[in-house]
Amino acid sequence: MSVEWSRYPNFKRDEFTCRCGCGRNEMKPEFLERLQALRAAYGKPLHITSGYRCPQHPVEASKAAPGMHTTGLAADIGISGAEAVALLRLALDAGFRGVGVQQKGNGRFLHVDLRETPTIWSY
Repeated sequence: MSVEWSRYPNFKRDEFTCRCGCGRNEMKPEFLERLQALRAAYGKPLHITSGYRCPQHPVEASKAAPGMHTTGLAADIGISGAEAVALLRLALDAGFRGVGVQQKGNGRFLHVDLRETPTIWSY
């Protein structure tokens, strides 16, 4: 299913394209709809640090099994501190079921996804 990017005015296709160099982008509209709603609720720009990842992306290839990014139903959002807490609350209210929290060192972010079983973890 092709994504009609004009339906998501706060995001650009390039933000979600695999960064391994393959150029693939297989984001799912149901995820982007939810992310656009999260952005509207948050009221501020969201910095996407990772969207779609192909199975050959180095992060995915190092795992025992490919993760949610390979399904087009996940993204990492660069954010920290009190803003991360506010976004986390909104993400849970918006129905994101997978939430990963990286809030130490450099590269702080929240991972959100639409997995079936609610799960939260820290990196």
